[in-house]
Amino acid sequence: MEGHVLFDRGNAARWRAARRRRRGPTLVGATTLLEISTSAPLEVVDLTPRIEAFVGAARLDLGWVNVQSRHTTAALLVNEHEPLLVSDLFALLERLASRGAGYAHDALHLRPGVPPDERPNGHSHAKAALLQATETLNVSAGRLQLGRWQRVLLVELDGPREREVSLAALGCEVSR
Repeated sequence: MEGHVLFDRGNAARWRAARRRRRGPTLVGATTLLEISTSAPLEVVDLTPRIEAFVGAARLDLGWVNVQSRHTTAALLVNEHEPLLVSDLFALLERLASRGAGYAHDALHLRPGVPPDERPNGHSHAKAALLQATETLNVSAGRLQLGRWQRVLLVELDGPREREVSLAALGCEVSR
């Protein structure tokens, strides 16, 4: 690259001036961390309003929001947030990964470095393996592109606990 100047003070000033004159989309990127306190062993928390607020604060008009659980016993789900459906979901998960099924993970004395307050939760990990840790949502016209009944749900599988959900937005803001 000898002889080529990629960046100097003169180029930077010209680039900033050109950017101010530019019309059209501007790249947007933003991240945040949602903190959620759950209060039950199994619980569903609707994250949709908080994600919508994040999209608005990021000024994202067109793009994607990635939603990620930062835990191995809390998952994400896009579905209807209706009490009978939630009850059905919990019943299904219990049939597929019941609490007393004898998980090797629960043999705490065989696992090195386990803290003394660790609780047996192999069933919670098994349930989480059936769901997702991430969801990517489309954004158009500044709104999440969810269907009529769809909500973005955090599914607590080993509560009560303090949980974190990472949000990352990428896309563009349309100049107005």
